[in-house]
Amino acid sequence: MIFIGENIHVISKRVCEALKNRDENYISELIKLQKNMDYTDLNVGPAKNELADILPWLVGIVKKESSIGISFDTTNAIEMEKGLKCFGGNSFINSASNDIERFNIMTELALKYDSNLIALTLSKESGIPKTADGRMEIVFDMYERFMDSGVNSEKIFFDPLVLPVCVEQSQAFEVISSIRMIKESFSPQVNTVVGLSNISNGASERHLINKIFLTLLYGAGLDAAIVDAGDFELFRVAKMLENQNPESEADNLLLEISKIICDFIDLEDIKYDQTSTEQKNFIKTAKILLNKEVYSNSFTQI
Repeated sequence: MIFIGENIHVISKRVCEALKNRDENYISELIKLQKNMDYTDLNVGPAKNELADILPWLVGIVKKESSIGISFDTTNAIEMEKGLKCFGGNSFINSASNDIERFNIMTELALKYDSNLIALTLSKESGIPKTADGRMEIVFDMYERFMDSGVNSEKIFFDPLVLPVCVEQSQAFEVISSIRMIKESFSPQVNTVVGLSNISNGASERHLINKIFLTLLYGAGLDAAIVDAGDFELFRVAKMLENQNPESEADNLLLEISKIICDFIDLEDIKYDQTSTEQKNFIKTAKILLNKEVYSNSFTQI
């Protein structure tokens, strides 16, 4: 699985301040934190006014501190191209949508710089569809236009867009289903990606929710995730799932949970140690993410 660090994000007040002030020391530490990531996501929003020309500056620091790739994340295509041109390395463009103008601009940049391209299941007309089938309609539409444009299918990463489980609980399962359907629908296959931390925004037990959601998505065929590089346990679990090398009974349970989607296993049929609080919380969280039980802030205490 490909990991993209989410830690340089303009929505963070501290990060935004560091970007405006060109605080190289602070940004350097955030890049060092992401040493286990494959890419760092440079989310600079519209990159205007005080943040004009921010991407070339950030690229210079990334090159100085690491050898990881870069995911360029901005709504400003001109600034994005400045970053892509300056970097010249292994990159992602984050992101295209189903809106024709943005689709065309981002596709042209992806072709010009041989970049991977994240494609959101989103349009101005429909917003984010509420069902996996609705998301797939956008996926098929975008895929046809990608093929007509000459984009290599291996470079496409569809993002079905994760919503917080505490806001729209049913959407967690719709995203899981979307990942499975995308992986089954194309030959040659395309790739999938999610912004993992979105699932737990505003929720309690964020690390637990993220871990179980990643486990379920791994079983559905997820290829890449934008994650908090500081969540070392999440990274360990992902590697454990990939290598199938459990270190504990809790890891064995995670392996079983990961098989639910691809092997059509009923969660109720999974055996676990009911005297273990950790394992019980794994099952409770999986039930919520599969929309079998209702989320509450105190769900681990019930």
